[in-house]
Amino acid sequence: MTVEPGSSPLTAYRNRTVERELDELLTGVSAIVLEGPKAVGKTATATRRADTVFRLDDPGERSVVEADPRRLVAGRGLTLIDEWPRYPGSWNVVRRAVDEDRTPGRFLLTGSSAVDAPFLHSGAGRIVSVRMRPMTLAERGVGNPVVSLAGLLTGNAIVAGTTEVGIEDYVAEILASGFPGLRGISGRALRAELDGYIARIVEKDFAMLGRPVRNPAALRQWMAAYAAATSTTASKESIRSAAGEGGPSRPTVAPYDEILRNLWIVEPIPPWSPSWKSPLSRLAGPPKHHLADPALAARLLNVTEASLLAGRDAGLAMPRTGTLLGALFESLAALSVRVFAQAAEARTYHYRTKGGEREVDFIIEAADRRVVAVEVKLAAVVADADVRHLKALQRDLGNDLVDMVVLTTGREAYRRADGVAVIPLALLAP
Repeated sequence: MTVEPGSSPLTAYRNRTVERELDELLTGVSAIVLEGPKAVGKTATATRRADTVFRLDDPGERSVVEADPRRLVAGRGLTLIDEWPRYPGSWNVVRRAVDEDRTPGRFLLTGSSAVDAPFLHSGAGRIVSVRMRPMTLAERGVGNPVVSLAGLLTGNAIVAGTTEVGIEDYVAEILASGFPGLRGISGRALRAELDGYIARIVEKDFAMLGRPVRNPAALRQWMAAYAAATSTTASKESIRSAAGEGGPSRPTVAPYDEILRNLWIVEPIPPWSPSWKSPLSRLAGPPKHHLADPALAARLLNVTEASLLAGRDAGLAMPRTGTLLGALFESLAALSVRVFAQAAEARTYHYRTKGGEREVDFIIEAADRRVVAVEVKLAAVVADADVRHLKALQRDLGNDLVDMVVLTTGREAYRRADGVAVIPLALLAP
């Protein structure tokens, strides 16, 4: 059994959606960097493919490499350089080695933070980046996913199937987390693990990136306010105001946001602005806020299964349409949509007119301009009013919109008479 360092051995390794992309690239690319938040499973997935492993988060191994960096590129087969940002010079060592020999499948790097240093080459043309996120419902083994997102993009999806997964199960999964090492942990132990994860971000990770936190309480309050803004396009000032009197000052908000993005903890969905479709090309707007895992948002807000099912909010003054549970369910859906879209070589956006008159939760756009529009609804029943923005977008896009989807908490996948696919989230597959 392979377990991410620092994670729990309670569960065996589960195959990840990103593995297919990784293995495809390794047949044609010399070096890949696998990026994502800590404990997302990068090391476990990468180690299974490596012939030689350098663990640079180990002080002993790192000191040996620092004394003789060429050791990193002297091995045969696939070399894994785990947590390469602990020795940033390893990036340039690999880049030069790729310049000398572009044989596919030579190097796999992992990193839990982005490094912005002037002495580092971008790696463009030498090192390909691949994002790894927390586990989707399909990767967790929840439900029986049978409706393919790739199939929706090509117009070949079979929209059918049933699931026993219901609203209580989705709430449980929101709270349970998609970090592999936390699977199988529950109750107080799970809450303690998530608290420890958040504490590490505040107390250690900021300092590791050269930004020690002078006021940890203010950062925690800002993170809680950001969590309350999940699935909204709230302004940074609105988030700062929601953090309250003990929250951060205006000048500190931008650095907080930058570091959390570099740690891949904050991962907003960008607005969609297709250059090829007027007047949609004039769309502009803020990103939609999401944390890497909705369990982090739930823990930052100290909500429980009972409070979410009762419709109680988190007590932070954050303007939103609908309940906090609805926002967290959308964030759970965002995790699956992003992972599956990446597997299909597509990008994920959200769509919102400047005045907010029309909006669609997710726009999945393939390289050839094929688009699937997705709404998320915390309910089992889909009414005409729930698809009106999808239908309006269909009128604008015509044949470029290959499918319209509503992800629900229902039990059955089917097509409405107007062509909209209604799919329970637990049935969505890569």
